[in-house]
Amino acid sequence: QVQLVESGGGLVQAGGSLRLSCAASGSIFSRNAMGWYRQAPGKQRELVATIATGGSTNYADSVKGRFTISGDNAKNTVYLQMNSLKPEDTAVYYCYARFNFRAYWGQGTQVTVSS
Repeated sequence: QVQLVESGGGLVQAGGSLRLSCAASGSIFSRNAMGWYRQAPGKQRELVATIATGGSTNYADSVKGRFTISGDNAKNTVYLQMNSLKPEDTAVYYCYARFNFRAYWGQGTQVTVSS
């Protein structure tokens, strides 16, 4: 079994920054990708950013130029640096990982951006 533990959420003013971290533990023998999704109240969960094991990244258009995803394969950890935050970035952010040909999700961390 694989567990994902997120940290780094919180309350920040518009224009501020936050850094999310997600560490995976457990039996990992195949590593494909890690990333972040978010879900705002009343909305569907949406992709924020992903990073493949080889380093290629993918971002939602709404966060390009403001968010940066990075990872440490040796530590099975992924980070999301969020700059120039906007109130519309307010959501629960979920860590995602594709390990062992399965998808895993973290418990979510709240990010609230005040105007």
